[in-house]
Amino acid sequence: MPEIMLTDWFYWLCIAIYSATIISIIYIILKENRNPVRSLAWITVLFFLPVAGLVLYLFFGRSIKNKALISKRLKKRFAHSRPIKQADIGKLPLTAESRQQIRLGHKLSGAIYFPDNDVECFVSGAELFEAFKRDLMAAQCAIDMQFYIFNDDKLGTEISDILIDRSRNGVKVRIIYDHVGCFGVKKKFFMRMADAGIDIHPFFKVTFPEFATRVNWRNHRKITVIDNRIGYIGGMNVADRYVVGDKNGMWRDTHLRITGPSVLGLLHSFHSDWAFMELPQFDDGENFSEFQSRNNGSVGVQILSSGPVGQWHNISLMFNKAIANAKKCIYLETPYFLPTESLLRALQTAALSKIDVRVLIPRQPDSMMLKLASGSYISDCLRAGIKVYFYEPGMLHSKTIVIDDEFFTTGSTNFDFRSMEYNFECNAFIYSKTINEKMKTAFFADLAQSTRITSSTWRRRPFVQKFKESVVRLMSPVL
Repeated sequence: MPEIMLTDWFYWLCIAIYSATIISIIYIILKENRNPVRSLAWITVLFFLPVAGLVLYLFFGRSIKNKALISKRLKKRFAHSRPIKQADIGKLPLTAESRQQIRLGHKLSGAIYFPDNDVECFVSGAELFEAFKRDLMAAQCAIDMQFYIFNDDKLGTEISDILIDRSRNGVKVRIIYDHVGCFGVKKKFFMRMADAGIDIHPFFKVTFPEFATRVNWRNHRKITVIDNRIGYIGGMNVADRYVVGDKNGMWRDTHLRITGPSVLGLLHSFHSDWAFMELPQFDDGENFSEFQSRNNGSVGVQILSSGPVGQWHNISLMFNKAIANAKKCIYLETPYFLPTESLLRALQTAALSKIDVRVLIPRQPDSMMLKLASGSYISDCLRAGIKVYFYEPGMLHSKTIVIDDEFFTTGSTNFDFRSMEYNFECNAFIYSKTINEKMKTAFFADLAQSTRITSSTWRRRPFVQKFKESVVRLMSPVL
């Protein structure tokens, strides 16, 4: 009898401790005054999956702003001021909408707009990495590079060999790779580069006991600056699948090569991440004022970064503003369509205003959970008159928005909660009729290989699929 009573006592003690923990976490979630949709998502997960939900929240749910991850000293370094002033955009040949957009970008993060750049757009991984390798091989002074994924496959080995060669020939090579994005890469792959003199570091290395505070905040940026003259930004990582595809077909993505003063924006983003990691500051030997005198072309570019440590969700606000400014058309490509409430409403409002809104997503993304979550938003789009398409040939990994006749943006930012609020991201915002027209052509070339989803067809999908989508949608803010 005493043993039974002891067992009962222990059982109820565990229940009490667990209940107190769940209630405390719910209190913390509510106290943080975060987005109510995301708060409700976490509370729902905790309610239906109490044990798993508790583990997930401890690992993925806590706000970086409540952690002592950035000292006051580091914050100052992270937000170091630029020595170049924004040009008077009122005198430039831009639409009123573009001027508003540029002013917003400058207000949010100090991002400078430069009108005199040359921009080359790549929609083929094979073509991109041929140009990329040529520029790396020609480097004379410095290479600053960061990728979410830097695989130790054929392409990764070719690029690492070039970087090692350049380092041994006196070029200063600095690399940031995301620790979670490169979980499957052998340590010796990076050690080989370090042994050759390359200054290489994982971003926000995830180790116990810091796992729970670090795993959720990832650096998704894909940036390279060569000799402070040539910049690359877009959606492609260093991995074979961007060149030769995988078992599900070719990977379609978009990347830019930029020359001109806007390379400063890419360099600043890299500097900021280097400072965030509290690595020794370096002198790149560059007079920043010289960037302003580089007139390489006629394309206007503004580089914007965002992340969980800023006051605002910079890129999300820029997307909202661009969509609200649209007068004729909005063409969106994204691998994962899990829009925040504000972005979904912005797209719906545009479509209901008789603007041509088209959304292109892959039929077979690289995650079943994200496929189900994306599918749950399609009905919302169709109901408002948004045209939605499934890309058929393979994985559409492109992250682009083309609006009207002058605006275009691409970079690392997916159209989902994680990119808008959790990840460190970077996008190029382009104001150019020429680039806009090129990317419209690329969009319609992708559309020609896609299938439009009709309301009648979408309504006929199986009940089980609808149910799965509805369940997964509850977790969209935390995926």
